[in-house]
Amino acid sequence: MRLDAVSAQRVLVDGEFRPATVRFHQGRISAIDPLDPDADGMVLHARDSAYVVPGVVDTHVHVNEPGRTEWEGFVSATEAAALGGATTLVDMPLNSIPPTTTVEHLRVKQQAATDELMVDVGFWGGAVPGNLADLRPLWEVGVFGFKCFLAPSGVDEFPPLDPEQFRAALTEIASFDGLMIVHAEDARVLEESPAPPSRAYADFLHSRPDEAETAAIQQVVDGARETGCRVHVLHLSSARALDLLADARAEGLPITVETCPHYLCFAAEKIPDASPQFKCCPPIRDAGNREQLWNALRAGVIDMVVSDHSPATAEVKLAGDGDLQQAWGGVSGLQVGFSAVAQEARRRGIGLAEVSGWMSRATSDLVGLTQKGRIEVGADADLAVYDSAVDFRIEATRLAHRNPISAYDGLRYGGRVTRTIVRGNAVDVERPDHGWGRQLVRPGA
Repeated sequence: MRLDAVSAQRVLVDGEFRPATVRFHQGRISAIDPLDPDADGMVLHARDSAYVVPGVVDTHVHVNEPGRTEWEGFVSATEAAALGGATTLVDMPLNSIPPTTTVEHLRVKQQAATDELMVDVGFWGGAVPGNLADLRPLWEVGVFGFKCFLAPSGVDEFPPLDPEQFRAALTEIASFDGLMIVHAEDARVLEESPAPPSRAYADFLHSRPDEAETAAIQQVVDGARETGCRVHVLHLSSARALDLLADARAEGLPITVETCPHYLCFAAEKIPDASPQFKCCPPIRDAGNREQLWNALRAGVIDMVVSDHSPATAEVKLAGDGDLQQAWGGVSGLQVGFSAVAQEARRRGIGLAEVSGWMSRATSDLVGLTQKGRIEVGADADLAVYDSAVDFRIEATRLAHRNPISAYDGLRYGGRVTRTIVRGNAVDVERPDHGWGRQLVRPGA
């Protein structure tokens, strides 16, 4: 359903909620007027308990199509996104087959996404051994940056960079002012950490120690200093790296940092053994660590929050009958992330405006999509309606993503996204309409 306007008592404009009617024209915001209960045209009038915020821009999603579409695909992923308030995704270069490491492979992925999107989708490229010459061509045709691993990724077709290869990739990417995004765990530390078969979450946690993150992040910081390349630390889980990152920012290095809802919502002490739905890499750590991540968000040391939605089939996710070393590492949280972070923030006295800043404005700025992640004239009409008076009881079997496994299963939140608007199109949860989502390229490509 195409809308002409949204009218609400609480609309996030210039960092504050105020009564407003937001008008649309050809998929963009054309005016932000005082609240008009009699606005003409097709108008969505939000309830008094609702907040209208910019659509979430989730820059860390594994769609997995083509090649592993049984894990997740563009249809199911973008429907889950829309139902959770996300209006824009940027898809990771793995775990699809082929990975997005050449222009030819990018074209395969773009073809797979054609006519399947409910929200707008862009693509990251990948930096792997042997594709140094492919980085600039990928940048020129519109990827938003390049992902690399400093330790094994979990899939053979996307191997990690060793220190020399990492430095060479940074140098190349810096030459065209690109962006390197890094899965920062150190291969040597992981190799030296005990990883016996075990159903105990504590044993899994010991196999991915804090030092794996701090050592890798030190390598990222050193690389940014030596090459001048813009770098971004993915899915930070260890608070022990915060001082290192704060010092790098104070030094003026071009480094940004993200964390994820599961690191902000869960704590290792509460995770049952033999529960692979909570397994991710780097891992969910203890409650004290979690609170330090929240403090770092408020202090600006961590810039943004993204889902790192990384699902798999039950066969892969539950492999090993509870042995956490065998199970696939990834949390499926695309549809629930915004509501989960909003609730956990509220418990800590943090307002929804700050949450939106972390999950919409900061992420859109990271990838240069300055027409998204904000409610202002000229921006895309991408909005989410979050109603604090509507309970959200999460049942994995009722989530839109393809495989019904989720760490959030059974939780209840006091508030949820009740409506999502993508470039002026209101998502119909009863009759999802795929095909209006657009494929995005980097501005200037």
